[in-house]
Amino acid sequence: MDDRPRDAPSERPRDHVRDLSAALAAALLVLVAVLVGTAIQGRHHSLFVAWPPVFAQWEPHVGPGTPAALAVAVAVVAYGPVLAARLPWRALLLTAWGTAMAWTFSLALVDGWQRGIAGRLTTTNEYLTVIGRFHDIPATLRDFTHHILSHSPAPWPAHIAGHPPAATVTFVLLDRIGLGGGAWAGVWCITVGATAGAAVLVAVRVLAGEQLARRAAPFLVLAPAAVWVGTSADGYFAAVAAWSVAFLALAVTGHRPRSAGLAAGLFLGLTAYLSYGLTLFAVIAGAALLLGHRRLRPLPFAVAGLAVVPVVFTLLGFNWWEAYRLLITRYYEGVGGIRPYGYWVWANLACTALIVGPATVAGLRRAGTAPVRPQLPELRGALRTAAPQPRLALLVFAALFALLVADLSGMSKAETERIWLPFAMWLLPACAFLPRPRAWLTAQAALALLLNHLLLTGW
Repeated sequence: MDDRPRDAPSERPRDHVRDLSAALAAALLVLVAVLVGTAIQGRHHSLFVAWPPVFAQWEPHVGPGTPAALAVAVAVVAYGPVLAARLPWRALLLTAWGTAMAWTFSLALVDGWQRGIAGRLTTTNEYLTVIGRFHDIPATLRDFTHHILSHSPAPWPAHIAGHPPAATVTFVLLDRIGLGGGAWAGVWCITVGATAGAAVLVAVRVLAGEQLARRAAPFLVLAPAAVWVGTSADGYFAAVAAWSVAFLALAVTGHRPRSAGLAAGLFLGLTAYLSYGLTLFAVIAGAALLLGHRRLRPLPFAVAGLAVVPVVFTLLGFNWWEAYRLLITRYYEGVGGIRPYGYWVWANLACTALIVGPATVAGLRRAGTAPVRPQLPELRGALRTAAPQPRLALLVFAALFALLVADLSGMSKAETERIWLPFAMWLLPACAFLPRPRAWLTAQAALALLLNHLLLTGW
């Protein structure tokens, strides 16, 4: 049976070969990163990962989540494209969220409940280890920067020191309302993180058209990135960042510009206080702004919303800029100063290929054939009248640009399979450019299942 909708992209033999070539090139990059990384780690022990380029160790295994993961994969491959084309829009968003949760939970449970979910955020460097130090939240925030450096009194564990305090405060507040412990934290990250795909769909629909959003939906559900959404706090960060752009997209396209603009600002401000590196989401937000046809009206509300979180944390005594300055010092005092930039600057891209999968690599190749090429003075009018494909191409390439800036900065050496989850979610819509989605969905699912069953990931 032909699984292509009537408006699916055309499929020429030459394009098919080029798609496969792009996917094979990404696979070769991963293979080289594994071989070179293994040699470097064996000789110099300077990568600090057991199975480079991924923070994982080789441990083939199955678990209670295996049957469920296989069932979800088969169901999405078989029925995902058809349901994405036919379901009412709101039902599609809810179905995408629910299926993404099922996929992520089942993959996490391949490692078992304790090792896969309940214990993930309770290890030495994770957020739940410092809950007791936030008994007085304002006092702790005023004192936060005094414990960032590794030689300071009672230094924060790596993840707490490496992020603004909104990340830790989230888990403190969950504890305060009776949802304490690793199990609730894991469930929170998966449940919230699974909404990221729905947020991306909302943005793609209003910025590039509903048909492209529907084509992208199964790929946002069945992403290999789900291996690391369950369970890491970066899955939660990815969702917050995704909704910031989704609300901005709604605002600049005339959908409740006041409320959506305010929400976009609030989420953007929170994003910057969850992870320093996610300030690069300004690039993706900028692309959404360019693609909107009503850019000015929501901006005052977005700016007002954007100020809320920084003002609150500043009034409570936390200095974002000082904390970031100290973090850079700590980063180079630790393994970040030892891990070789010359390896990770390209091996990080191999990690990205793993989390987005071969379909996204092929989709990005196709996106490159539909760029917007006007001169700068003509850009505004050209974007307003551009076909859906170039508009989506601009959005995904903005995410790719932000990811490359993070890569070149040298502040993301290793562990990017989780750190770059927020950016990866915005590369996945490139799969909408692909014909015959079932074959590519099968490749995506197979990669995720192999990763989760052959490797014991650290996140």
